[in-house]
Amino acid sequence: MLIYLHGLNGSDHSQKAAALCERLGLGRVLSPAYPAHQPDAAIAELGTLFNRPRNQERPPIVVGSSMGGFYAQYLARRFTFAHLFLINPALTPWDLLQDYAGTLQTTAYGKTYRVDWELIESTRKYGIDIPCDGVPTTLFLDRGDEVIDYRVAESLYRDCGRLLIFDGGDHSFQHLEEAFAVIEEEIAKD
Repeated sequence: MLIYLHGLNGSDHSQKAAALCERLGLGRVLSPAYPAHQPDAAIAELGTLFNRPRNQERPPIVVGSSMGGFYAQYLARRFTFAHLFLINPALTPWDLLQDYAGTLQTTAYGKTYRVDWELIESTRKYGIDIPCDGVPTTLFLDRGDEVIDYRVAESLYRDCGRLLIFDGGDHSFQHLEEAFAVIEEEIAKD
């Protein structure tokens, strides 16, 4: 089973989730709806999802994009994942969201919220300072990401993750074919 976690204003019907379902088969990908703009609620809902018993021998493979990568990184330290894949992850959202403080945002679900200091600060408790703890992790990073500086993830995972860094691209990630080929290699280990 592969579980895809969408980004801050994304949804369970995101382009990446749909592409994964098309590539891997609809029944093999779970893309949960969760409130990514509410860190405590997001972690609670995703924790419930990962805590459910599964009728399979192997733990899930998890793909997190942007803020979904941030949550996936945290959850990988609380639950067993076969592999963690991060696509342009927002690993320090307390820094990133400061540029949006005071703005109104709308999620793909139509929910409007304000990026305030409470939201920004509530992300800190889910941060991982030292990710080199044995969780098998692959990062897909676009140097051209206009939202997140890829060098943050690169420096955090330099000594313990597989880093696949692509020239150009953007925050939506323009190298899905390359990423999917790597993810499929991991799935083939089942």
